Amino acid sequence: MAEKEEDVLLIGAWASPFSRRVEMALKLKGVPYDYSDEDYLVTKSPLLLQLNPIYKKVPVFVHKGKVLLESHLILEYIDQTWTRNPILPQDPYGKAMARFWAKFVDEQVTLIGFRSLVKSEEIDVAIKEAQELITYLEKEITGKMFFGGETIGFLDMVVGSMIPFCLVRGWEGMGIDMIPNEQFPELNRWIEKIKEIEIVRECIPNREKNIEHMMKIVGRIKAASKTA
Repeated sequence: MAEKEEDVLLIGAWASPFSRRVEMALKLKGVPYDYSDEDYLVTKSPLLLQLNPIYKKVPVFVHKGKVLLESHLILEYIDQTWTRNPILPQDPYGKAMARFWAKFVDEQVTLIGFRSLVKSEEIDVAIKEAQELITYLEKEITGKMFFGGETIGFLDMVVGSMIPFCLVRGWEGMGIDMIPNEQFPELNRWIEKIKEIEIVRECIPNREKNIEHMMKIVGRIKAASKTA
């Protein structure tokens, strides 16, 4: 249980990249927290519906009775509330660019990434579109230890939770090597580097279980598109 002076609750889901990145931040900061796992794709708990009636999704972050939604906002709140081990760059430009790339990953790469999973009749086009976007991240990580510099930071948590430990698992289930080493050597180097970090390893979903989960999501999206 979390210590009373922190009084932190995270409502998440084991396969959600959005809640996993919040866990990474809490672990890096050394913040004790209570965790409630939701199988929100099947059913939504009364607590989730009460705390997030607008989106009805995870993560939901509660600190001393204050409720926060949206993983980017939660990460920034955590960083400003517990200032040890900062995850966002300290300079305004670096901070703005981290936010820019995080938005790019969650809004552009994720959208095209899922399209490449479900558009089987246009798979080659979808793969090319996804790889074109990932190329920008390959350039961004080149010459750096982490996206955040010498230590893991905000953008590493966003990219890491979404690409290698979420979308890549879905592509593996489809038999697609979306980020081959010969095409994305720097990104693959970075992936191996973050796997060495204990707080990241603790938040990586089981590979086989995650692939199975991603295939279920793909099936749901395809079924919904046929009935729409």
